[in-house]
Amino acid sequence: MSTTPANLRSIPLFHGINDAHLAQLIEVFERTSPKEGEVLFRAGDVPSHLLLLVAGEVTLTHEGEPRFRLAPIAPIGELGAITGLPRRTTATVSAPSEVWRVAVPKLLQFFEDHGDVAFPFYHNLLGIVADKVRRDELRLDDMRKNLVRTQKAMKKLRETVLEAPETTISTAMVEQLDELIEHNRRGHYRVAPKHALSTMVRLDDGKLVTVHEMSDGHLHLAKGDAKLAVGEALTCVLVLPGKEIPVSGKLEKNGDDGLTLKLDMLIEEYAGNLGEHLTRVQMLDFVV
Repeated sequence: MSTTPANLRSIPLFHGINDAHLAQLIEVFERTSPKEGEVLFRAGDVPSHLLLLVAGEVTLTHEGEPRFRLAPIAPIGELGAITGLPRRTTATVSAPSEVWRVAVPKLLQFFEDHGDVAFPFYHNLLGIVADKVRRDELRLDDMRKNLVRTQKAMKKLRETVLEAPETTISTAMVEQLDELIEHNRRGHYRVAPKHALSTMVRLDDGKLVTVHEMSDGHLHLAKGDAKLAVGEALTCVLVLPGKEIPVSGKLEKNGDDGLTLKLDMLIEEYAGNLGEHLTRVQMLDFVV
C-alpha cells in the first residue's frame, strides 16, 4: 500500500508535521505483512516497537474479550510504546494486514537527530495524554459519585432491615450489607505514592524497599532481593514522610512485578497515621 505524508497526518500523533518531515519519518519504519491470527503483542508485554496499521485489521482484546477493532491508518498502542508502560491489551491480526514498525530506540534516535520533527510529535503526544487524563477524570468522578450514592443507599437499607423484625433472611441481608459497606470504604482502594510522598518499607535487615501501591490492607512492594515465600509472616517498618509505622502481615504474592503483603490489623494510632497518609496521597492526585 502506498502511504503518503497526508495519510499519516490523519493520525493525531502526526498533526502539524509538514510533508517533508513526515517523509523522513516514514523512512525509519520497517514494513511487515503479518498474517491473520498473528499476535503482535500480549497484555503484560513491555513495548519495544511503535506500530502503525497501514492496511487490514487488528483486534484488541482485554481479559479474553474483544474490545476494539482497529482499521487503517492507526497507531497500535502508541502511548505504551512511547512511555514504556506494559501493554494492557493483546493485539491480534484479524485480517491480512500491513503493519509498519520501528524499534523505540531507533525512533528516539531519529527524534534526537531531527528536533524539528520531535517537537510537534511530543506536543501531540502530550495532548493525547492530557485528553486521556481528562476522560479518565470524568469517568472516575462519575464512579466516585455512584459509589457514594451506593454506600448511602446500602446504609439506609441496612437501617431499614434492622428496624424490622429479625428473620433468617434479614440476618443474612445485614451481614451481606455490612460486608459490602466495609469493602467499599475509601481506604481499601489502592493508591500509588508520588515522589513528594514517597513511601518505603524497612525490612529487618535494614534494607529499604519502595512501596509502589498501597491501601489500608495491602502493600505492593518492589521486588528487591529478599528471599520470601508466599504465606510467610513478615514484620517491617512502613517509612512515611516524617513518620514510621511498625506493620506486620503475610506475603500474598511474590512475582516478577514485586511483592504483595496483606497487612494485619493496626492499633488505632497507627491505623490513623496510615489513613492520614493515604488521604494525602489521594489528594495529591487532584493537585497533580
